[in-house]
Amino acid sequence: MKMSRLFLSIALVAVSTCAIGQENPPLEPLRDAMSESEFKAAGLDKLSPAELAALDAWLRNRVGQQTAQAVAQAKQEGRKEVEQETRGFFDFGTAEPIASTIVGAFNGFAKGRQYTLANGQVWEQVESASLAGVRRTDPVVKITPSRFGNTWFMKIDGYNTAAPVRRIK
Repeated sequence: MKMSRLFLSIALVAVSTCAIGQENPPLEPLRDAMSESEFKAAGLDKLSPAELAALDAWLRNRVGQQTAQAVAQAKQEGRKEVEQETRGFFDFGTAEPIASTIVGAFNGFAKGRQYTLANGQVWEQVESASLAGVRRTDPVVKITPSRFGNTWFMKIDGYNTAAPVRRIK
């Protein structure tokens, strides 16, 4: 009995893993999916046809549920990845700041200046803001969206001045 449960658990995980990403995973009856020796080794030959049919139905239902859960999770993870990759280009309604560092030298703010971040994003200052005399290497930055519109503001760690920026890459 323990061997049968172990085998069914392993089979369920294997079939569920193969079915991820498919709307209606094809699932053949256990008798057709297994060799005769596997079928006997799992003790399934001792089941009546009705019991075997009930087991097949349960397995199909279980795989369908797990597949639906896996697809939903993959969609959610994909959405989060798209949100992170496109932050600054589009507003997804989150006020979570983007935190990174500017690669290399920072010589203050100036309209039209571009800032390349360690996370690969490139931002351009779109309006005047002054942070005269500040010279730093690889400074920590935080970029936050405004409460209204598509404006984003960049701040250098340790300073209160915020420069309006837009993401260009």
